[in-house]
Amino acid sequence: MTRRDRLGLLVVFLAVTAGLAPPARAQGVPAVLSLKEQAAVYDGWLRDRLDGLMPELLRREKIDMWLVICEEYNEDPVYLSLVPFASLSARRLSMLVFFDRGGDRGVERFAVSRYGVRDLYPTLWKADGEDQWQALARAVRERDPKRIGINESEVFAFGDGLSASNKRLLVGALGPEYAKRLVGAERLAVGWLERRLPAEIEVYHHICAIAHAVIAEAFSSAVVTPGVTAAEDVEWWIWEKFRSLGQTTWFNPGVSIQRPKSSPHKDSRVIHRGDLLHCDVGINYLRLNTDTQQHAYVLLPGETAAPAGLKAALAQGNRLQDILLEEMKPGATGNQVLAAALGRAKGEGLRPSIYTHPLGVHGHAAGPTIGLWDRQDGVPGAGDYPLHPDTVYSIELNVRAAVPEWDGQDVQIALEQDAAFTRSGTLFLDRRQTELLLIR
Repeated sequence: MTRRDRLGLLVVFLAVTAGLAPPARAQGVPAVLSLKEQAAVYDGWLRDRLDGLMPELLRREKIDMWLVICEEYNEDPVYLSLVPFASLSARRLSMLVFFDRGGDRGVERFAVSRYGVRDLYPTLWKADGEDQWQALARAVRERDPKRIGINESEVFAFGDGLSASNKRLLVGALGPEYAKRLVGAERLAVGWLERRLPAEIEVYHHICAIAHAVIAEAFSSAVVTPGVTAAEDVEWWIWEKFRSLGQTTWFNPGVSIQRPKSSPHKDSRVIHRGDLLHCDVGINYLRLNTDTQQHAYVLLPGETAAPAGLKAALAQGNRLQDILLEEMKPGATGNQVLAAALGRAKGEGLRPSIYTHPLGVHGHAAGPTIGLWDRQDGVPGAGDYPLHPDTVYSIELNVRAAVPEWDGQDVQIALEQDAAFTRSGTLFLDRRQTELLLIR
């Protein structure tokens, strides 16, 4: 498929789905591409990333050659992001090599493996005539790189994919002269994984719209019968719904219940009228992940809206989202963003907790950590990494607020809404929850 064909398919996809992105209502799930169509879109993105992003990132990190070496079913965390959609694992001992030839000549990419990877990575190994490691060493010597990046890291698992045994074999094959040129490539690995193309961000709105629509249906009378349906029933319904759409989840959906202490149902996992529901849902589509938490209220007889105290609590959660997004600035570290946002929120009288993480090829993805639920004072290492534009985050946080209608009882409003961090600002993907879903 030519570049023009790939772009044409993407344009058609966006045109078909653009009008469907905003709605998140029961039985309003946006369109889902077939696997074949997904492969065409994804593989087009991959070529554009390899041609455009790879040279930029190699030069940013001052790495001349990047080696990604792993084995079947023990894949490096970056491996599947570097190969086509239909490649589901490494094959035997897989070696991918990226060599920056400088200037406009771009990055040479090839494999040193029994099998190449289609036309993306032709293999340079003459398997019947030389040892695989010696073939790699020959390729390195012929190109004479000054800094050779390998995936080892004490901070990011995403940049720590080279096994100890394979590093030992690599060092032995390269010999002392080239082995001393090996450098850790953790920031290159993280940069490759976290960075999104404009086309990927545009489609990310649609992916999030799918998740939002399924949540809206799950938190409706189409699924929930008060007094009968249990939280576990809704969890399984969500899981099955995504499976029926040809989607996968990267964790099992969760549904929880908060209710007044005066409720006769106390610790029951059955959903009753007057309950405040919460869900946590994440899907994988086009090899991109979402992560969403929303709330719903089950109306009491005669009610047409949620209690004012619950709506006010949700508004506090939205305010905390606003503060956090305002503090997310290029070059700021995760720990700096966390401290600034918490300071402002507490100054406004909120009771906040922030534990925001990057999204992308993985759910808890590569990039700066902005708090953990049990580390509100900052996260050494991962929290010291800076924010780079054209990345995606799950804006995950909570506030505690007293509800007058519940005799002043605290509720926890836990929100999670995905957002793109771009050079023109941070924007929520599809939309965020500003009103409680209502179950009648």
